[in-house]
Amino acid sequence: MDERPLARSVVARHRFGRLFSLGDRNSPDAWSPALILSSEDEKLPYSIAPFEFSRDSTSLPAKLTIKTRTNLTLPFDSLDTWVATEGLVLPPSLVESNSGEFATGKEILPVSWQSLHHDLSLNDESLVPSIIILTDAPQLANQKGLLSEAIYIIRTRFPSSLIWTPGIGGPDNCAILTWMGVDLFDLARSRHACSLGVLLTGNGPREIEESIDEDSSMSSQIKCWKDSLAATRSAIRSGTLRELVEKQAISSPRSVERLRIHDSKMSRLDGSDSGLSRVKGQFHELRCHSYSSRDDPLIQDWRKRVAQEHTPPIHQSKVLLLLPCSATKPYRLSSSHKRFSRSITSNAIHEVMVTAPLGLVPRELEDIWPAGNYDIPVTGDWDSDELIVIRTMLSEYISRNNYARVINHSGIEIDLQSVEIIDTRKGLTAGSPEALDNLKQIVEKSVEEFNLPDIRESKHRLGKLSALSRFQHGTDKWLQGTGIQGRPPIFTIRKEGNQLALWNPRLGRFSFTKACLPLLAESGKFPEAHLVSGFNWRGDLFSSNVVKFMGSIRIGDEVLVYQDGNLVGSARAEAAGWEWPDGPSRLARAQHRL
Repeated sequence: MDERPLARSVVARHRFGRLFSLGDRNSPDAWSPALILSSEDEKLPYSIAPFEFSRDSTSLPAKLTIKTRTNLTLPFDSLDTWVATEGLVLPPSLVESNSGEFATGKEILPVSWQSLHHDLSLNDESLVPSIIILTDAPQLANQKGLLSEAIYIIRTRFPSSLIWTPGIGGPDNCAILTWMGVDLFDLARSRHACSLGVLLTGNGPREIEESIDEDSSMSSQIKCWKDSLAATRSAIRSGTLRELVEKQAISSPRSVERLRIHDSKMSRLDGSDSGLSRVKGQFHELRCHSYSSRDDPLIQDWRKRVAQEHTPPIHQSKVLLLLPCSATKPYRLSSSHKRFSRSITSNAIHEVMVTAPLGLVPRELEDIWPAGNYDIPVTGDWDSDELIVIRTMLSEYISRNNYARVINHSGIEIDLQSVEIIDTRKGLTAGSPEALDNLKQIVEKSVEEFNLPDIRESKHRLGKLSALSRFQHGTDKWLQGTGIQGRPPIFTIRKEGNQLALWNPRLGRFSFTKACLPLLAESGKFPEAHLVSGFNWRGDLFSSNVVKFMGSIRIGDEVLVYQDGNLVGSARAEAAGWEWPDGPSRLARAQHRL
């Protein structure tokens, strides 16, 4: 009998961490991240342990079997058994060797570091296993960077498969491994902890506390697992998995190492490949409460794009004004920035906020993710790393945009030989009357000395939105010849009587109309999804109706939809580019149809 594939739907996503419902999506019996049991383990509820595993090594190659413990495959009428052979697994150090004896399997597929490098059958596009077993995960975990690399290769090659890394998971690293892309865990480390009389908790192994009748039994070990799985699933749903990972990482030096290596790798990739979001909306908070937050690829991506790519509004290209940030987001709503605005008597001055951990936030970008959403503990002091980041970004940003003058009201000492810098604080607090008067005088002096234009408010708004569009979408071509209407902060963008888009800072995005789609297509900067030829497109975008995609896709992106070479509509991405076009569940929600 042919093996039947696992029925699975993505309930929530956060980077590489995904919450799957398993089985009938209308009434799922199980979810992942989850446990996979051995014959020695206590029979746990299906909701946390939907699979059972066994290994038969009486003959070579060893035979691996995974059984579903509840009905998880269509038509949900019986249990399933999946079988694979293990192949010959060489140590990771022998990666250059090719044994030629690789694992085989359909719905479960064992892979190793060696097979990832030599098994050409893994390139077969028809290969879509339900579960992938990284058989040498314990060996990879002991060699710097190999585990992260192996999981990333598997995760992006098989976006719809569940990944199991046997022998290395525990309540203390469940969130971290999920963050990296792992879906299934086993009780091997918990059984070992039980045998040693210690308790493997979410904070790592520890001695039991006898004063409250604590024990190290498997029941207690499993209670720790339930707590960890619940916290991880909840964090994926709420978009706070990163915060949980940072808390969990400090449980061991190995976890800190894994997180740093993973962050470093993801920071070198395009946001489409590392799972970043473009749009989150005003009500999602990014809590940057630990030192590790600075290494978050999202933070690194912002710093790089502002320093290396962002350009100011055209009418604000001469004079740069550096201002301190505020606890209130967006900054313009804070009492301090309202005071600043009264001293900034010209809209030809480019305002940029100096902040941690983002470094720099230009005024026109203050509403978008993550600038409008981050929260960080405020002590009033800058540490050396924060100062290095800010000064490095400023040096690159100022030289690239060729400002003639920098007005420094940030309170941070800046010394650049390439441009004139005027300090308006002079040791005073930013909101003091004397400092604000200095700021006003220097702004007025700069307007006179550089003959800065007096721009009408409508053109000023258009210039800011154009700079924002260049940052978010890589182009402002669609805004040429348009006019801006509306009362701040929400603006309607029109051209020749037709509404093209709405800018709503609460969403942190442009909401495009049907009429704008051809202009977006002409720019050549927006990602594309191409539908199966002849398909009658009515619903959202799934792997079943998308044949290919083009461009870099981040979650929240406006994706132009084509069929047979013709533009037929648009959709908003719910999955990042690494899941396209073969990822599970909905890839994008339909927006417009032409």
